[in-house]
Amino acid sequence: MAEILLTAVIDKSAGIVGYLLSQEGQCLYWLKEDIEWLQREARHIQSYLGDANEKVVGGDLRVKSLIKDVEELAGDMEDILDEFLPQIESHKSKGALSCLKELACILCHTRFSNKFSMEIEKIKRRVNEINRVRTTFGITDTSNNNNNQREYIPMDRRRLFLHADETEVVGLDDNFNMLQAKLLDQDLRYGVISIVGMPGVGKTTLAKKLYKQIYNQFDCSALVYVSQQPRVGEIFLEIGKQVGLREEEWKDNLEDNLQSLLKRKRYVILLDDIWNVEIWDDLKLVLPECDSRTGSKIIITSRNSNIGRYIGGNCSLHVLEPLDSEKSFELFTNRISTFDNNCWENASSDLENIGKEIVEKCDGIPLAIVLIAGMLRARERTEHAWNCVLETMGQNIQDQCSNILALSYNDLPTALRPCFLYFGLFPEDHEIPAFDVINMWIAEKFIVTSTNNRREVEDIAEDFLNDLVSRNLIQVSRRTFQGRIASCRIHDLLHSLCVTLARGSNFFLTKDNTQGDVGSVTRLRRLAFYSGGVDEFFSSYPKPKKLRALLYFSEDSYPSSLKTHLNIKLLRVLSMHIPESNSRRPFSIPEGIANLSCLSYLKLWGPNFVGHMPRSIVKFKRLLTLDIGWTNLRIGFDVMEMKQLRHLRLSQFVQPIYMSGAKFSSVNVLLPNLQTLIGMDICYMKAGWLHQLANLRKLSLNINKNSIFEVLSTPHVAILPKLEVLKLKSLLQDYQHDDQINLSSYDKLRKLSLSYTDLKIVDFEALPANLVKLSLRYVQLDTNHITMTEKMPKLKILKLRNCWLPYGESKLDLSASGADSFQQLELLHIIGHNSWEVTADELAAPKLKKILVSHAPNIRLSERLARLRI
Repeated sequence: MAEILLTAVIDKSAGIVGYLLSQEGQCLYWLKEDIEWLQREARHIQSYLGDANEKVVGGDLRVKSLIKDVEELAGDMEDILDEFLPQIESHKSKGALSCLKELACILCHTRFSNKFSMEIEKIKRRVNEINRVRTTFGITDTSNNNNNQREYIPMDRRRLFLHADETEVVGLDDNFNMLQAKLLDQDLRYGVISIVGMPGVGKTTLAKKLYKQIYNQFDCSALVYVSQQPRVGEIFLEIGKQVGLREEEWKDNLEDNLQSLLKRKRYVILLDDIWNVEIWDDLKLVLPECDSRTGSKIIITSRNSNIGRYIGGNCSLHVLEPLDSEKSFELFTNRISTFDNNCWENASSDLENIGKEIVEKCDGIPLAIVLIAGMLRARERTEHAWNCVLETMGQNIQDQCSNILALSYNDLPTALRPCFLYFGLFPEDHEIPAFDVINMWIAEKFIVTSTNNRREVEDIAEDFLNDLVSRNLIQVSRRTFQGRIASCRIHDLLHSLCVTLARGSNFFLTKDNTQGDVGSVTRLRRLAFYSGGVDEFFSSYPKPKKLRALLYFSEDSYPSSLKTHLNIKLLRVLSMHIPESNSRRPFSIPEGIANLSCLSYLKLWGPNFVGHMPRSIVKFKRLLTLDIGWTNLRIGFDVMEMKQLRHLRLSQFVQPIYMSGAKFSSVNVLLPNLQTLIGMDICYMKAGWLHQLANLRKLSLNINKNSIFEVLSTPHVAILPKLEVLKLKSLLQDYQHDDQINLSSYDKLRKLSLSYTDLKIVDFEALPANLVKLSLRYVQLDTNHITMTEKMPKLKILKLRNCWLPYGESKLDLSASGADSFQQLELLHIIGHNSWEVTADELAAPKLKKILVSHAPNIRLSERLARLRI
């Protein structure tokens, strides 16, 4: 962890020095010298830290204490920079208003300057002592022998697209065939399959493969992660959504509606990762009993055989054993040769033997094999490189998996390590939106771009996430229409590794592992709560002054202690995820949030958040991401003046506070860095203000006037040149748009969604040529619409929701314009109650892979299209 902190010190020092150099005059030259000294010392310490770590691994326990001292020193260095930077910026901003000499004289005698100098002197004394000790232990500079860990160099681009196939069952074929036959057996007396075994043995992989193979042979299906800390209500809601409950049935009497539906259906449900029998006792009260009469099936996975036995009886158990040596090496070869089908053709026999030794140390655990193969793919295929890996693997068979997991962490570049550890802050088996974790990294300044780097920091962060996926450390849950990561998960074994590493280095703690360690809590930088306990924590540890991130995930009501203890001035990330609780008691934002001036990322999630956001929020100079999209919160419209803001998500149901009259007219939209704007109602904006949002990538607007189309359709000019996703939604179904829309100049636009609209689109050339996904909702389709979409050269996804055909027509012909229709179309999704006949000849839509039909029982598909329906 010392490496992570030292890297932060180096990067922040460089940023502050660069800021000071950009100012006029020499009034704070002494300050620049001190900060440059911090930067030099951090580099110096970093240069010999590698040798110190090697000595600890080699058994020299004396050095372990030194490394702990270095870690605490680096943390205090970062604290000084974070604490004094706002004051530095504040003083400098005043310097432009008056005589620089006068300002320098004043600053030299302020308490600020004296305190800063005193803190630097303390650091210098500690550095001298550490240098004395490390000299005594013979720790030397090894920086010339190692790659610069601070500099993150993206890996080969092709590796960014190496994603583990979650349904790959190398070595598990016999298990798969046996269980598939069992699941499809109509005479199976009790329809439960319990897949049990040790962590990392492939239980979830096998279960998902089974589920995906047979789910379409049942009336309805659901796949749900249960996890170690399950929430019964969320599990029922997730099952309900997947098996087809209507939205109104989710909100009222969910359990009764779900049970009633499942009693009428033949279903299959996969419950992944059950940890205790109590959760099953709750679930079985709603899930109808599975037996041979209904033909329904339940698949469960668990680490504990007794849980599987309790749920499905002894006959339901399928104990998954580690792979034998032959199948282990087959899996290893399959993973290591992703880009080389002849993995061992040009390799020496010695290299193959080393590979077999490495696999042998994995002890048949598929997770360990996959991880080690992912790491080796990034290394040269030489005996020396592979021997280095072999020699660092632990010798104790019982510790093999944990050693290999730790080895994968140690193999990460320093820049990636805090990004990986951050996943441990989320609850186990939590589906983590990529948008959230990426912007938390950015808020924490884990990712720093140089002045000559033209790439956005979000793009670099996305590379980081892809790299973690390609190393098989993170699993992809969902992808966007473009194949980018939408959400991800971390395996529970790796989650445990993150928690262990973070606790040992004080990177973060969870509420459950803070007890009895006051020293760790006082130096704590990140804290996560999964099931309440906030009030108890803050009563025991009221002043965690060094806290940078606070994450809260709980169904409990809003913790009252935060109203008095939310005064942590260095806090950068605050995320509170509170689903609707049973009490449904609304709660407002605590006044203490106004003290969080260093806040860079703020997300509030849950319908019980109501009222107004504090007006002081708009004065925060470091806030980059503000997400209140799933709340009932209002915010002042002057949020549109926050120059540094990059991502803004507002509630689509509760609009900003309208500032009428001259005050509203005086508001200037100054968001040059804004990339995401979701949920804004256009009636609260002047359409011309869109010209100020030159960096916008994603825009979702509620519309009720034509001016938006006039502005967006400026001939031959894209006023939002970087726009990739555009969603326009009218709140009134009977609202008519008279203006034409022309988006042909938006060459970066890939996704377009038009809802409640009746637009006049002259021809297909009015839409972006590079459009990949088009969604139309409450739109009357005519021959002109279909002809336009047929000609889009890159359209892969067409979604028609509650659309209708002209009066008297009932046929939707996908080949209306000839054989070249829909050349790239891969997915057609039709939603809504209608009685269409959908046809296409054999030459149209040659790449069409699947057709989804939802809530449209009277849809009729031609013979060819019917074969593609799923």
